[in-house]
Amino acid sequence: MQNKTSISPVRPETAVKNRYAAAAKAPEAALCCPVEYNRDLLKIIPQEVIEKDYGCGDPSCYLKSGETVLDLGSGTGKICFIAAQVVGAKGRVIGVDMTDDMLEVARRNAPIVAERLGFANVEFRKGRIQDLALDLETLDAQLRQRPITNAAAFLAADELAEELRITHPLLADDSVDVVVSNCVLNLVEPRSKRQLFAEIFRVLKKGGRAVISDIVSDEEVPGEMQTDPELWSGCISGALTEEGFLKAFADAGFYGIQILKRDFQPWRTVQGIEFRSVTVEAFKGKQGQCFERSQAVIYRGPFKEVLDDDGHRMERGIRYAVCDKTYNLYKKAPYASFFEFVDPLTDIPLGQAKPFDCSRTARRHPKETKGQGYRATTESAQCCDGGGCC
Repeated sequence: MQNKTSISPVRPETAVKNRYAAAAKAPEAALCCPVEYNRDLLKIIPQEVIEKDYGCGDPSCYLKSGETVLDLGSGTGKICFIAAQVVGAKGRVIGVDMTDDMLEVARRNAPIVAERLGFANVEFRKGRIQDLALDLETLDAQLRQRPITNAAAFLAADELAEELRITHPLLADDSVDVVVSNCVLNLVEPRSKRQLFAEIFRVLKKGGRAVISDIVSDEEVPGEMQTDPELWSGCISGALTEEGFLKAFADAGFYGIQILKRDFQPWRTVQGIEFRSVTVEAFKGKQGQCFERSQAVIYRGPFKEVLDDDGHRMERGIRYAVCDKTYNLYKKAPYASFFEFVDPLTDIPLGQAKPFDCSRTARRHPKETKGQGYRATTESAQCCDGGGCC
């Protein structure tokens, strides 16, 4: 009789935790893509952190002064320590990681960075990035007092975890300005991916954004590659396709989704499938009611027409009626430079505004913003450049 080899199903989280625990003790080149960081921002960061931190991009270069930043899968803290310098003393940086060895390196080096920087604005918390409500260290402390010894204790621990998510969340709703991540979203198992993007959305403030660097594939990853623990922990098996990555943001409720950076050369090619780094930005804040305030927008081009995330199709150069919410969204990044904005001649207070039907796209006649009784005649305006005619 021929012996059959028994193959245990891969447990992605275990494979990831084990590999990154080892990488916290000894650098592993295969875990990261070559990334050019701002050398000036690396000067105050201990070499141990730089050598043992892994990634495929630099989301920190899109941050602004004063922001509260959450770094998912913060590892030994390199992106957090870079972000600390960008957001400054008025900003705040929170790193979340599930690996004790990575957290130990990050926490041990945090006081060193703070002393060199002149202020302390970074903290590290233990948690899983797909479950940002559960504080694993608080759960650990509770379980030491009530260890799991039987099935009833196991079920009680599950109830305790749910209670902690509500009473002592690791990250509260609407609490951060920016969520960044550097090559860790792909490490989350497929069945938890939807929850992962929902959690990013949950913790962001309205008007906040996610800036995520990650590995994506140009084709679907086949099943046999998803059972390889080495490929899982190596940022391959859990990669979404380029299209699927953007769709995951849209499905979670984000808008204004755009690719900030896409590597031309693939990082790795496995069985003919290309895996490369992309950095994507996505915004939270289009939720809410639609009100009519007689506002209009004009798409400037360069395309003949565009279709926005809410299904509004707009041709270049034409005035379109929009609700107050859409009007204000377009006045912010990433849309502002693509539109002209037409305010009503007479302001309609929001409290007096009527509901606006955003299910359709309609042109806005100029008299709707000027008022039906508008009959003004004026002299020629001054030339805009102070010299010849505009």
